[in-house]
Amino acid sequence: MNKKVPIRQCVGCREMKSKKELLRVIKTPEDEVLLDVTGKKNGRGAYLCPKKECLEQAVKTKGLERSLKVSIPKAEIEKMVKEMESIAAR
Repeated sequence: MNKKVPIRQCVGCREMKSKKELLRVIKTPEDEVLLDVTGKKNGRGAYLCPKKECLEQAVKTKGLERSLKVSIPKAEIEKMVKEMESIAAR
């Protein structure tokens, strides 16, 4: 029997991809917005392709803020861009 592959939609480019290909962004119960590399942390999650363009698109269309139901300050977004770049470099 084949195991079902979980599919999620990127909030930036709106493409459907397998969960493993995407990065999870979460809003913690304390209203912090973080990149969840493990994909297992508690909190409301949204998924993004590991590309800077997708993050920028999600910010521009407010897709990320809508998915997480929270407004995200610019400093927080810049921190996520840096984190994303270090993950992509691996």
